Amino acid sequence: MTFKGPQVSERAWNTMRRYGLHEGYQEDAELCLAKIRDTIDENRDPELIHALAELSYVEGKKAEERGRGGEALGHFGMALTSSYNYLFAPDLDENRNLYDPQFRATCDVYNESLEDMLRLLCKDNEIRPGQTYHVETADGEFEVETRLRGNWNPDEFDRYEFVSDYKIQTLRARHTTFGLGVPLIAVRKKGDVQADSREKHYPNGLSYAVTALIRCDGKTEGVKGKCNRCILEFFDPLSVNEVKIANHWVPLETDLTTPLAYYLDKPQFRTRNIENASLFRPGSVEQTRGLYMLEPYDPERIPVLMVHGLWSSPRTWMDMFNDLRSFPELRERYQFWFYLYPSGQPFWISATQLRKDLADIRDKFDPGHRDAKMDQMVLVGHSMGGLISRMQTIDSGDDFWRIVSDQPSQRLRGDETQRNRLVSTLFFKPNQSIRRVVTIGTPHRGSKFANDVTRWLARKLIKLPSMTVSTTQNLVKSNPDLFRDTDLLTMATSVDSLAPESPIFPVMLRAKYSPDVQFHNIVGVLQNPSLIQKKAGRGDGVVAYESATMPDTESELIVDAEHTVIHMTGQAIFEVRRILLDHLQQLDSSDRYTLTDQEGGVTQVDYAASKGPPLEYTTPVEAR
Repeated sequence: MTFKGPQVSERAWNTMRRYGLHEGYQEDAELCLAKIRDTIDENRDPELIHALAELSYVEGKKAEERGRGGEALGHFGMALTSSYNYLFAPDLDENRNLYDPQFRATCDVYNESLEDMLRLLCKDNEIRPGQTYHVETADGEFEVETRLRGNWNPDEFDRYEFVSDYKIQTLRARHTTFGLGVPLIAVRKKGDVQADSREKHYPNGLSYAVTALIRCDGKTEGVKGKCNRCILEFFDPLSVNEVKIANHWVPLETDLTTPLAYYLDKPQFRTRNIENASLFRPGSVEQTRGLYMLEPYDPERIPVLMVHGLWSSPRTWMDMFNDLRSFPELRERYQFWFYLYPSGQPFWISATQLRKDLADIRDKFDPGHRDAKMDQMVLVGHSMGGLISRMQTIDSGDDFWRIVSDQPSQRLRGDETQRNRLVSTLFFKPNQSIRRVVTIGTPHRGSKFANDVTRWLARKLIKLPSMTVSTTQNLVKSNPDLFRDTDLLTMATSVDSLAPESPIFPVMLRAKYSPDVQFHNIVGVLQNPSLIQKKAGRGDGVVAYESATMPDTESELIVDAEHTVIHMTGQAIFEVRRILLDHLQQLDSSDRYTLTDQEGGVTQVDYAASKGPPLEYTTPVEAR
């Protein structure tokens, strides 16, 4: 491609001169192309096949510029089939040189001609996987059969966008792989929540990464005689890295980041509307509270649930999410979920709601509790989200109840629903599905920034949900002699709950945690803090190190980063990656069985290794 438009390369011209085919191209390009095709039928020279692909693509771009869509489609189809022939024709195996720059150039012609062909097809047709399209061109007829190769429904997508049309501004890194295919953005349709309650967990406007690949299966009988038969496949790059074509493993051209950035390029994500409402008007986001997935649920992958902190939302995890799933070893075995909750309310209320929401999503996606991967869950919490995550692993006993009363909970009088709501907040068991918790910049002993001034201001600005306020107020009135700390029940906001003198922190520190859970910690310690940041003590400017560190963790990493961005740093992201890989290694080492040989000896077999390469299948198409 040049400033003047597409031009034939010097190497292709030399090949045409060698065969005496260069003369007459300027006067009659169609006749020249026909002569090249005839010569190829007699002499299967890879150089000449590449020249045909290149010239066909150039002529297709010229026709497209003149507004001749049908003619352009025919040229792109010829460029596509010729480049496919160069790359995969069995009779060229001995002459094919993968180290020749022309090989990569042919891959580029294949990708570019496929993208331009798809653009023209999408302009005239609504591409739907599972359907077959017949395209008539000046050179003949093309039969294009479409197939979906992913964990999706054929009618799940509303439309496709091309990755090459967009430039990323919302994320810091772009993760791509190079090979064959056209990376696409598949915009998902929002399903009917009434018909399928699982739709609640997929946000509106969600978009997935897809790679389109076309196979040329030769000639078949068409409407008007012989036609070129092609199979257009849509692959999920989260599940498939390579496909097998003509006994060759071919890497896919993928882009995982642009579809995510496309989803985030929405008005609600360009402002802090979600974060502000979550903090100052917790009741207004109650309807949107819950767990969300940005990819289809997969029973064969372990959930990693990310929990945001104060004055935040799941958007804060997008850089970590984007980076973590760029590693094939992680995306093949993990699925990432996000929790949205009202951050203006005390964190123990959010912890209660998360317990309920985790049970609800399990009932929806795995009602029989047969998905073993659901019982290997990892929680990653930033700031206050770390406290909410930790509380999923505590056996409360009556320790939390004793904060508010020294009398038995059975003496609590009032409306049954309100009594159950309060009791569930103060009495709970550890979630048996959680195996690891990673806390990042978490104030395990509170933060000095939750002082008298900020707590007073928070009570003026934060409007707690009316149901929460009325429930506790009614119970306090009905039990005047039962409670000894009514402020904790009736007036506490999230800022109150994070104060160092809050009575809940000593209880959490001495509580009984599930012995089956491993904890990890990432702590911020600024090397050059500002004067204001120094007031919080040695730490990340908000949470002091003495509050963030914990004695029961398997690992602790100190990062030179501010509180609000510590989870976005490369060090923190890479540490979470290490922890997730360690989690897999521990699971795989315990996932063993024994075999007894004929002599009675016992052999230990690694079950995980015996299952073969992950995500490899042979029907209906080989991919891995």
